[in-house]
Amino acid sequence: MNPTRRSILRTMAAAPAVAAVAPWSASAQSAYPTRPVRVIVPYAAGGGTDFFARLAFGAMGEQLGQQFVIENKPGAGTNIGAESAARAEPDGYTLLLGDTATFATNRTLYRKLSFDPTKDFTPISLTGRFALVLLVNTNKLPVKSVRELVAEAKKNPGRINYATPGLGSPFHLATELLSQAAGIKLTHVPYRGAAPAVQDLVAGQVDMMFIDFATARSQLSGPIQAIAVASPKEFAGLPGVPPVAADHPEFEAWAWQGFVAPANTPAEIVAKLNDAYRGAVAKAEIRDKLIGAGIDVLQSSPAEMAAYMRDESAKWEKVIRTANITLE
Repeated sequence: MNPTRRSILRTMAAAPAVAAVAPWSASAQSAYPTRPVRVIVPYAAGGGTDFFARLAFGAMGEQLGQQFVIENKPGAGTNIGAESAARAEPDGYTLLLGDTATFATNRTLYRKLSFDPTKDFTPISLTGRFALVLLVNTNKLPVKSVRELVAEAKKNPGRINYATPGLGSPFHLATELLSQAAGIKLTHVPYRGAAPAVQDLVAGQVDMMFIDFATARSQLSGPIQAIAVASPKEFAGLPGVPPVAADHPEFEAWAWQGFVAPANTPAEIVAKLNDAYRGAVAKAEIRDKLIGAGIDVLQSSPAEMAAYMRDESAKWEKVIRTANITLE
């Protein structure tokens, strides 16, 4: 991990603090917001991103005295919602809660993208990340560690298959990163969403998969075993389960999120939103609910989010191009 990335991660995970952003005038502070703020969530209602948005932005609305209205715009790997946000007026009344795909991987995955995540958005803050867990159906693939998994894959290249919720998802890319780090060949079985993928893992139709901790912990029984986590160190929610990095140093993969405004949104509005977000997640009742849902709550300055987006884009671009993954 490079020094810049280490610094960003340390700050992101720190306790809530005063926002390290430019000050704003008293008049600008009092003028915004004067009407409801639209928050675009590029996923369907009911998922983890939607849950986070309704909880955190609801608390922000209470602080700022205006409703933050969640608008779900799913489709095209978050691109439909992201494009809508990118084309909105930069007045602080349209925000986007995006993720790894929106801000880091889609720019490489898709042959054509109607927006540029680095040019068309103003970062505000990172918000959360989801730990990824490597699950194995031990009835179908009798291994107890990444080392045993790699040894089996090297003996029988391509025989081991893995499920994902779809091409280009963080779970797909985490598995490709493992394949490249270990020098093994695995067979990808993409599904339309996490639920059918997990069902087939439990049924023994597929051997293994990376999935988020919140989903993984509800599946750990019988032959379904967690053999590793994708975080660089052991994850508190799964004591005793080692990181992939124990065998393959520098391995790290998260599904992460952050929120942005359209490019050229005034700095004083960005500062006020950043400060309101920090205040929202500092509330024990909000933080506890997010952590209970398996979310590692994050916060950052706009500059730190921009740097993290650049680092993640470069990291996953290499993985995607090596694996020759493309989406239309």
